[in-house]
Amino acid sequence: MKIVFFSVTGQTRRFVSKLNLSNVEITPTNPFFAVNEPYILVVPTYEKEITEFVEDFLNYSVNRQNLLGVAGTGNRNFAELFIFTAKDIAHDYQVPLVYSFEFSGTPKDVENFKKVVNEIDIKTTR
Repeated sequence: MKIVFFSVTGQTRRFVSKLNLSNVEITPTNPFFAVNEPYILVVPTYEKEITEFVEDFLNYSVNRQNLLGVAGTGNRNFAELFIFTAKDIAHDYQVPLVYSFEFSGTPKDVENFKKVVNEIDIKTTR
């Protein structure tokens, strides 16, 4: 299972780097590439104008079909707006919101997220 992520300030990238899982980053210069295997998307919380590259990626080739879930990162101080980007993607693409964490995550977040990814991987290989 692959982890696909988008990072604006580097916090999402730092979290993903702690996972030691196969990953690929969506960048504004190249959101048009296919991921030909199941993946979990990890996104920070920003307005649509900033994350439009994620939508470009999701709507390219087979990417929509291979999306199994989305995880979000953000700042809990924003209350109901916490991880709204991930919530919107989960709703719009009809996939589960599988995990949420703050900023670049804690060691416990890394451990818990890896468990979630492993559980999803087991379910999809049956």
